[in-house]
Amino acid sequence: MSIHAVKRAHANLVWDNSIPPVIRIQSGETVTFDCLDASNGQVTPDSTHAHAGSMILTEIDQVNGPVYVEGALPGDTLQVDVLTIQIGEWGWTGVSPGFGLLHDEFPEPRLKLWKLDQALGFVYFDEAKRIKIPLRPFAGEMGVAPGKSGAFSTIPPYNTGGNLDTRHISAGATLFLPIEVEGALFSIGDGHAAQGDGEVCGTAIETSMKVSVRLTVRKDRSFTKTPHFISPPANDRNGSHYCTTGVEPDLREAARSAVRNMIEFLHATYKLERVDAYMLCSIVGDLRIHEAVDMPNYVVGMMIPHSVLPKEPV
Repeated sequence: MSIHAVKRAHANLVWDNSIPPVIRIQSGETVTFDCLDASNGQVTPDSTHAHAGSMILTEIDQVNGPVYVEGALPGDTLQVDVLTIQIGEWGWTGVSPGFGLLHDEFPEPRLKLWKLDQALGFVYFDEAKRIKIPLRPFAGEMGVAPGKSGAFSTIPPYNTGGNLDTRHISAGATLFLPIEVEGALFSIGDGHAAQGDGEVCGTAIETSMKVSVRLTVRKDRSFTKTPHFISPPANDRNGSHYCTTGVEPDLREAARSAVRNMIEFLHATYKLERVDAYMLCSIVGDLRIHEAVDMPNYVVGMMIPHSVLPKEPV
């Protein structure tokens, strides 16, 4: 299979199905993306606290692409296998006025800079206090172009992906995205070295990244209406999970959507009656808030351990 490359200059600040593709690939081929951090270069290793409050928000969260995948049609699913992620040598975490879950309680800008060594596997939050953060890189932004015409901000998440900020979609994960336009028009960005579920202050350890993904068109997953993913076994003490998501402006509706989508997956894949799938979700499923700050939408996941399910092709 051919390996293709998308450069840092091939970046956009909106999702728009009229943006011409950077490259065209065959289904099943691999693409490597070289992505600047989410500040789009506004934060540097010499930045101060003031920079966290002076960023131009219309110029952040750029995505690299789009990539046209031959054979992709509306109603299909794009399978994104995350193969490798290489983060930069430094990163940053910021508190910006007016942004984050507790923005009214933390109105002052704050910036924390990090020296990163991916080979070391961790970074100290506070070495004197022995607070150590494991490095688990992932791309916060992964998505395909929406079917609706027009330009849509890259800051929120959507049913077609976007700013999912979901830490479980790291190297070794598989993401499934519903395709709404011919060619899918896949883009990626927003490198994170580490982040918790929810990204409550609005930033992770933001960093540049080089990420390789394999893009495959699936014709057999018509039940994929929002992002689904399979997490790597190392990401959770209970091993690999299958996750469906709900992406809605209301948190409860996002949770309902995530459960509803899991029921549909279990029904389509394992032929469970819907009421039985509903009960299984209650017994072994975990609802998690993956993204809580990039308004207007939340991302809630319904995660079921693979260990309780029969082996199934993906």
